[in-house]
Amino acid sequence: MADAHAKNHDYHIIDPSPWPFIASVGAFIMMLGGVGYMQYLNGSQFRLLGINLAGPWLFYIGLAIILYVMYAWWSDTIREGREGHHTRVVSLHLRYGMIMFIASEVMFFVAWFWAFFDASLFYDEAAQVARTEYTGGQWPPAGIEVLDPFHLPLYNTIILLLSGTTVTWAHHALLHDDRKGLIWGLALTVALGVLFSCVQAYEYMVAPFDFAGSIYGATFFMATGFHGFHVLIGTIFLLVCLIRAMNDGFTKEKHFGFEAAAWYWHFVDVVWLFLFVSIYVWASIGAPIAAH
Repeated sequence: MADAHAKNHDYHIIDPSPWPFIASVGAFIMMLGGVGYMQYLNGSQFRLLGINLAGPWLFYIGLAIILYVMYAWWSDTIREGREGHHTRVVSLHLRYGMIMFIASEVMFFVAWFWAFFDASLFYDEAAQVARTEYTGGQWPPAGIEVLDPFHLPLYNTIILLLSGTTVTWAHHALLHDDRKGLIWGLALTVALGVLFSCVQAYEYMVAPFDFAGSIYGATFFMATGFHGFHVLIGTIFLLVCLIRAMNDGFTKEKHFGFEAAAWYWHFVDVVWLFLFVSIYVWASIGAPIAAH
């Protein structure tokens, strides 16, 4: 009788799951809530079926649903792996899925880089389209002081490069059954990720320009802020891996969750290098540097 239930193929036919539907409902609620939140901040109303949805509460309800679905769905995936459902073929397809996800993220950043270079190379045309100030035939626009690229941005570059080495150390430690090295490597990477976010938050507070009213500020904050959000997500991703590592959740044969987190973190590192070279260094050439 037991032979009738034995797995005789490399594929995993998953059990019916409520999480895709619940995630869609949560995303829809969060989308409506996001519109209502922005209208609320703008002092306007957002009426749907006669109900004023302007306010922050609907957005946070949708966000709570999404966060719970993420926890529950990934918990099911981890359980399936422990039960032996992640065969050689399934593991390969999980890797393909992560590669496709990172590729989609690359295209997000292509859009922000495109916007930045379009505005910097065709400055007055971009300013006219954006209905902001003219740039005075230069980039950054006349009257804008930029951040010193070799101060806080360089500091953050060193932080991210160090974090790339610590996460690689953790991976090699896992492959050699060094549990202590794995935990220390992940802990240091998480700490460096938190430090990066703190430095960037301080950089935003002291920035001599803001988001509104300046095409330079808009493109700067969109590109660097979107990257900062990815650093935050990657830090949480690695923190979950750290908790799992402390509970012996990985082996040198089965550790795709950690491997995916490491891929994501290296992707964040590489994107930052492009941001640092183009948005901080290249765009600051010849521009007035703000005092620290």
